[in-house]
Amino acid sequence: MTGRYFEEFAEGEVFEHATTRTVTEMDNVLFTALTMNPQPLHLDAEFAKGTEFGERLVNSIFTLGLVVGLSVGDTTLGTTIANLGMTEVRFPKPVFHGDTIRARTIVLAKRESRSRPDAGIVEFEHQGLNQRGEIVAICRRAGLMRRRPSGG
Repeated sequence: MTGRYFEEFAEGEVFEHATTRTVTEMDNVLFTALTMNPQPLHLDAEFAKGTEFGERLVNSIFTLGLVVGLSVGDTTLGTTIANLGMTEVRFPKPVFHGDTIRARTIVLAKRESRSRPDAGIVEFEHQGLNQRGEIVAICRRAGLMRRRPSGG
């Protein structure tokens, strides 16, 4: 599967990504440890029992990375030059061990690059949804995308 070139994106286009992923305890603990995040809400089951959630939460940065990752195969695989930034990142609902996450991507805008004739900038909105259809993560992401090669 190959990503799309700049010209192939249309403003308002929606991708319902087919790949889903069930988040495991190992995902959460390993990611949290690898990123040196000592937050007991992610690591300590006894601590988490005393919170309003009653159990450990999945690290939100893992959730964000997963949601963007689920979108790559349909959108930017091999055609992105650079990730330019993310804005308006929100986590409206928590993710727990055992939740299955799917992703939706909306093309918000696109424009030609002023400094690179071989590229354009596409603004995406990525949404992560759990198995109940609740949005658990949302962000806007700007990607510097390759233009279709000449003669192809």
